[in-house]
Amino acid sequence: MNNIRQIELIYQLTQVKGIGSVQINRFLLSLREEIDNSELEENMINFLSYSQKNQFQKSDFSLDYKENVSFISILNEHYPKDLKLHLSTRTPPVLSYIGNINLLKKKRVGISGSRKVSSKGISIATDCVSQLAQRDICIISGYATGVDQIAHYTAITEGASTIIILPEGINSFRIKKELESIWDWSKILVLSEFIPSDKWSVGRAMLRNNTIIGLSDIMIIVEAGEIGGSFDAGLSSIKKGKYVFVPRYVTPPESALGNDLLINKGAFPILMKKDTQKANLNKVFEILEEQDKYSLFSM
Repeated sequence: MNNIRQIELIYQLTQVKGIGSVQINRFLLSLREEIDNSELEENMINFLSYSQKNQFQKSDFSLDYKENVSFISILNEHYPKDLKLHLSTRTPPVLSYIGNINLLKKKRVGISGSRKVSSKGISIATDCVSQLAQRDICIISGYATGVDQIAHYTAITEGASTIIILPEGINSFRIKKELESIWDWSKILVLSEFIPSDKWSVGRAMLRNNTIIGLSDIMIIVEAGEIGGSFDAGLSSIKKGKYVFVPRYVTPPESALGNDLLINKGAFPILMKKDTQKANLNKVFEILEEQDKYSLFSM
């Protein structure tokens, strides 16, 4: 999937002042499917204003990436269709990745929640991911401490797969100590929408959340505060028409004070089964099965 010169040109275009991802995507999608790098560069120059052309042509941008990193652009037929569908022209023009790209073909559930998750939240997150893993559903999360890390860990230990969406460039990626002993690249995909050398920032973390939402068939928000990234992810998912599931606590801990707010906004409550004291995910599985049926008719 790598055409490094094409990737470098697109990244170079993102560095031009006054050009955002929406404009870049509209431009790229207007091109014919088969275009060589010289034509692409010529089209880019013609697309820019006079001052932008100078900036683009004088740019000393150089793509610095690790040997095991691959790239896929919106021009590639294998670019995730779910991102194009749900983020439209706001989808990342380029994705960099390490690991098993075929995991994007699986059914996927996004898991989000507090970094300071409660003991009850840890139990619920582990239970939900375990149930999903038993049905070979791929788990997507953001690699942060708390709920994210529990989701990745449980997915791998339960024999399922997981996709890590980074809030920074892929050059910063390191396997966390807690995951080293169970790490299996055949079950893991690490994705970044940022230039490989980009560092973490709050803005990039928020953009990363949109990508998690876009790639997920369903979102489960384990614990959300009344404000913050997890609450925003839940609210954004609801607004984008995603199915969102949120545990309903009898007495919510401080880290889950936003759960009922999300339920009131349209999220499905996750209740506990009385006989097993496990999370009732029947509705989640029902929706995923319905999506399977729909996909058969759309082929």
